[in-house]
Amino acid sequence: MKLKVMPIIITAVVSAVLLFGGWFIYRQVAVQNPIEKMVTQYDGVNSAQITINRNDVQMKLDLKPNVDLGRLVQYIHREGQNVIGSRALKLDVVDHSNEALENWWGDAMFTVAQAMENKQYAEITPTLSKMATGGIKVNTAMDDNNVYVSLRDGDASKFIILPRVPGQIGVWPNA
Repeated sequence: MKLKVMPIIITAVVSAVLLFGGWFIYRQVAVQNPIEKMVTQYDGVNSAQITINRNDVQMKLDLKPNVDLGRLVQYIHREGQNVIGSRALKLDVVDHSNEALENWWGDAMFTVAQAMENKQYAEITPTLSKMATGGIKVNTAMDDNNVYVSLRDGDASKFIILPRVPGQIGVWPNA
């Protein structure tokens, strides 16, 4: 019996396209789009780009200045639990900072880094609130993994996510 090569190749290609195409459509329609829609419906979220990998869910968020980042993260964990599951949530927030916020954060970094290193998380909020002058508003929140610092100066905003893992203090952006 002589096998015909062309029908076998066509069958393999069509099968692969159906298999991987179906998987891609499933991921987009049933997994990624619902969580993206859920996040963008949150008040204060301008846009969200979500990438779901085997071990983590990466979100690039563009937020309005008045968003409470800690509450947003709680909302994402609560409402997106069926998609996130045991994956790590990695956030990247678009920076809409100005020179005043950058200078203020530069002055506050040492105090925050010291509190993080000594695990004195309760000192962060009152210390930053005392330092807030000149119209800069500070909001802090904390969960099991991170400390969230939200700074606002009019229409400018800066969101800092500080991991609570010892030895990996992320006070400095992209550290």
